[in-house]
Amino acid sequence: MTVPAPPPDRETAGRSDLAIDVRGLNKSFGGRHVVQDVSLGVAAGRICGFLGPNGSGKTTTLRMICGLLSADSGEGSVLGLDFRRQSEAVKRQTGYMTQKFSLYEDLSIEENLKFVARVYGLDRRRERVRESLERLGLTNRRAQLAGSLSGGWKQRLALAAATLHEPRLLLLDEPTAGVDPKARRDFWDEIHALAAQGLTVLVSTHYMDEAERCHEIAYIVYGRLIARGTAEEVIAGSHLVTFLAEGPRADRLGHELAGKPGVLDVAPFGQSLHVSGVDRAALEAAIAPFRREPFHWREVAPSLEDVFIRLMDQAPDNFA
Repeated sequence: MTVPAPPPDRETAGRSDLAIDVRGLNKSFGGRHVVQDVSLGVAAGRICGFLGPNGSGKTTTLRMICGLLSADSGEGSVLGLDFRRQSEAVKRQTGYMTQKFSLYEDLSIEENLKFVARVYGLDRRRERVRESLERLGLTNRRAQLAGSLSGGWKQRLALAAATLHEPRLLLLDEPTAGVDPKARRDFWDEIHALAAQGLTVLVSTHYMDEAERCHEIAYIVYGRLIARGTAEEVIAGSHLVTFLAEGPRADRLGHELAGKPGVLDVAPFGQSLHVSGVDRAALEAAIAPFRREPFHWREVAPSLEDVFIRLMDQAPDNFA
């Protein structure tokens, strides 16, 4: 399978409606090239999912975009500002929510937000804090110490703090890691509400269902951006053909099919099995001996997980 290049961002370079328009980002640490010629364009009011395995350069890219980390090279703008020369101005208009909870655990919810308001030098501090508490359902817990909150409530507090100064850009670094499904859904409902008001969101995530809730996605592996577009466009660009096997112990067929000509990936889902490849004829020949009772086969659309695992397998590991 050929790893698709991500031309859309290069084509959007210089567009006035882009909140993020950066090209050729590079960053190295200790001789390791962790971000390599990454270009990314995100229009204002859009939610872009930033995906990739651990250590792929997602956090480094986020930090370069918002001015927390200097790029070794690259050019472009963030919120209409030169992201390298005007990084302080970019920071003032950006909300950044880190993966690790970074507020004061020995302060209450309300005290944390008041502190953040003072750090930003905001006017109407009391009013802003009150509105933020109400919007994120924190009012009844405002006196509770942050350190005593569950993961979902800490997430809400962190989002309240990241948006208190009414930023135009919101960067979220794996914000729902370790959070229960209900809290994750509530969080994403709030993110879409913010985007509807014009906020641009770039969010890194490992969850495929969250990626599908984004307006568009970007996939980075070993420092290189290798896929870009809507979920449907990325799936179509993979050229994967996927068959689903169902029936008692269908998942056990995986070890028999793995490595056969035409089979690029096998993935069990409960008692069913996804079998994928790019050569339809070879793939159908591989599964032909197993088209018998009690197994039932049908072609299905490949999932984002199918596509991303294949992209990762095909990408050269320059970190090895």
